[in-house]
Amino acid sequence: MQHLLSVLFYIKRNKIDKQGKVPIYMRVTYNGKRAEISAMRKVDLTKWNSKGNMVRGYSSEAKIINRNLDIMRNRVHEIHQKLLDRQDDINVTVIKNVYLGNSNTQKSILEMFDEHNTRMDRLVGKDYSFRTLQRYKTTKKHLAAFISSYFKLKDYPVKDIDIKFINSFIYYLKTELNLSHNSAMKYLAYVKKIVRVAHANGWIEKDPFYNLKLKREVIDREFLNKEEIIKIMEKQFDIPRIEQVRDIFLFSCYTGLAYVDVFNLTADDIVKGIDGNQWIKVKRAKTKTLSSIPILPVAEKIIEKYKNRDNPTGKLLPVYTNQRMNSYLKEIADRCGIKKNLTFHMARHTFATTVTLTNGVPIESVSKMLGHRSLKTTQHYAKILDEKLSEDMNLLKARILANDRE
Repeated sequence: MQHLLSVLFYIKRNKIDKQGKVPIYMRVTYNGKRAEISAMRKVDLTKWNSKGNMVRGYSSEAKIINRNLDIMRNRVHEIHQKLLDRQDDINVTVIKNVYLGNSNTQKSILEMFDEHNTRMDRLVGKDYSFRTLQRYKTTKKHLAAFISSYFKLKDYPVKDIDIKFINSFIYYLKTELNLSHNSAMKYLAYVKKIVRVAHANGWIEKDPFYNLKLKREVIDREFLNKEEIIKIMEKQFDIPRIEQVRDIFLFSCYTGLAYVDVFNLTADDIVKGIDGNQWIKVKRAKTKTLSSIPILPVAEKIIEKYKNRDNPTGKLLPVYTNQRMNSYLKEIADRCGIKKNLTFHMARHTFATTVTLTNGVPIESVSKMLGHRSLKTTQHYAKILDEKLSEDMNLLKARILANDRE
């Protein structure tokens, strides 16, 4: 449906005063509904141009009144555009109230989360992943519990959020919910995004996050070494679904693809590369950046293994839900005698370290395959192993000894 907005000015002839002047009104029409607003101006009845919606002539009085009418008209259109940008429910009464300053524009943080999440829900699969939506919903749940616990309120005015509120929320996440520092920072980052929307819309004067840096602690990311990969690869499983999860996990170990990217993978994402071999070229769901990955023999065998299965979904591989995959991976770790907390995302770390960097692949190439925007991100994943350092230093020693003999 097309939403039509029109603004015109008219005079009320029945309210003529003793000087022969009549008041000017602005009529705002939206979707066929009307509202009138006084222009707080009067004009001589004989000088009003009904067709032009303006005062006749070029006198200073006419110029001043007509300039004010233009300002009023532009203000209405500006309000209309802002309401459209915010995707608010619009009607002529809302426009009038905002114009007159009678609207209740005080926003609450949980209210804003609900509005944001509702819009995001409609864009899942297009601009956002379902997982990202769930994180926003979880953040809202934790924030609601915090506001109820600390302030005994059902919601909290976004204009009142300050550094004290933020620090109290961090403390709540770490103490009441027993979250790690990095987990607390993740939830706080989502709050920051919502608060900055409020600031951009003028609902708060100052951004409380302006001088606050959300620093995360550097942690050693777990990955599998060569021996552990071989254990998983060679283990025989008598339950088909466990074997299937093992195969998909190994596929990720040898491609570096995250769960959602493996889940969404189709045959169309397999192309002939510059070297004539098969490559995976796919945009990452998380960052929308392109991952270009030559298919290694292990990954190629897994693709072939599931190629001719009954496949109504069109997906390249039979992938369970992330939760189910991680549950089965715990069982796989137990059966293989691996003490590490085996998760699907560990496959991505394993690709960056054991499969690529340890074997001499430059970090720039690893970054390209992982679909990272910067090397800094890759360095968080890619940890140089002592084994690789030892190998590199032994090569250096050999060169030095060879030069000495010469």
